[in-house]
Amino acid sequence: MYLLERTVLIPAPRDEVFEFFSDVGRLKEITPPWLGFEDVTATGPMYEGMRVIHQIRWFRVPVRWTTIIESFDPPSSFVDTQVKGPYKSWRHEHHFTEVDGHTVMSDRVQYELPFGILGSVTHRLMVQNQLREIFDYRARRIREIFAKDA
Repeated sequence: MYLLERTVLIPAPRDEVFEFFSDVGRLKEITPPWLGFEDVTATGPMYEGMRVIHQIRWFRVPVRWTTIIESFDPPSSFVDTQVKGPYKSWRHEHHFTEVDGHTVMSDRVQYELPFGILGSVTHRLMVQNQLREIFDYRARRIREIFAKDA
């Protein structure tokens, strides 16, 4: 099991930030273009139990990624868990805390790769860096989006 944790300070109130992130159609705006991200299911407001299907290009191979919104606690947090996709398991916690009119958004992703030792080698050589790049891109886009709104 691997762990990725990130924190981003967003120059906007928590309610506004949470509203942005709880619209599943907004995910494409903060996903790197090289992932070829496409929504398969309808977009719109999130709710607990919602099933969300996206298509990505994972190492150039088209992959359908299905998640379920495991918990939804506006405006504090939500959790999505992979039902089917490129990982053996994926659980992504999103936490939102208001600090002096800004929002601290914390991500905690626990994930596993399939294929045993081959998965471990793939993680070390490629996946770990790819996830860092994805979350770095995401942090930059979030700052850009909310800077325009400020």
